[in-house]
Amino acid sequence: MNIKQDKPSLSVLILTFNEERHIERCIKSVDLIAKNIFIIDSFSTDKTVEIAKKLGAEVLQNQWPNNHSVQFNWALENCNIKTKYVMRLDADEVISSKLANEIKEELLQVNDIRGYILNRGHIFLGKKMLHGGTYPTQLLRIWEHGRGYCENKLMDEHIVFNGDYKTKILKGSFWDHNLNNITWWIEKHNGYAIKEAIEQLNKKYNFLNENQETLDNEEFSIKKFLKHQFYEKLPKSLRSFLYFHYRYIFRLGFLDGYQGLVWNFLQGFWYRFLVDVKVYEIEKKAKELNISIKEIIKEEYGFKL
Repeated sequence: MNIKQDKPSLSVLILTFNEERHIERCIKSVDLIAKNIFIIDSFSTDKTVEIAKKLGAEVLQNQWPNNHSVQFNWALENCNIKTKYVMRLDADEVISSKLANEIKEELLQVNDIRGYILNRGHIFLGKKMLHGGTYPTQLLRIWEHGRGYCENKLMDEHIVFNGDYKTKILKGSFWDHNLNNITWWIEKHNGYAIKEAIEQLNKKYNFLNENQETLDNEEFSIKKFLKHQFYEKLPKSLRSFLYFHYRYIFRLGFLDGYQGLVWNFLQGFWYRFLVDVKVYEIEKKAKELNISIKEIIKEEYGFKL
């Protein structure tokens, strides 16, 4: 995409694989703010690349390494980024017009801000999930090029800053709005569950090298504290059940109607319970077969750690 002087100095990086359903919407949502849009594609077999090129994005292809962090850091190293700022965006995410205008106004100013924290929400079964404690989730998604990279984690990876930084939280929102059906969603989260199970097991057995510090803001720090110091110390047979009730009742998830019930049950109970079952199964098999956790993960799930 050609650089235009009326746009802020921002490059948007989007990882894709068979995202023809989402990519046009995603690219158009950042057209107001992006001087350059880079698509890092894992050799899609649909029209993702064709659509992206037609819209003026620059497309690079790299084999999927089974890790978002590795792929995104490859993008940072291999995309010809000449802008001051970089933005991370998923193909099924869309920037609201309010946030786009806010980003443009901010980035065109001369200031000492090194990174911008954005408010993310989810649209599930066609409805915005505004209750239940998942909105807004505050994430660093825009930062000065050369100052940040993606931490090496299988799940919930964040951007790590090099050196000192000053950040600002913007008011507008962007939305995770996947258009695939519920079967696709369940299969995707089944894959997420094994990755999160591996992360939890690593905290106990320390077989991965993930000793990195992430950028914390107040919202992220509170959630991190509650997850590691409270939730993970509860009995596995009880915690997902309690978490669902916390979200659906005490955080008013029921106000999002039927979609809110499905969202909080699947994402707040079923998914969390599935993670715990996978942790239990891996530990049990490792003990029965008298082999390491790492070996069980490789043999049963095909993860080369």
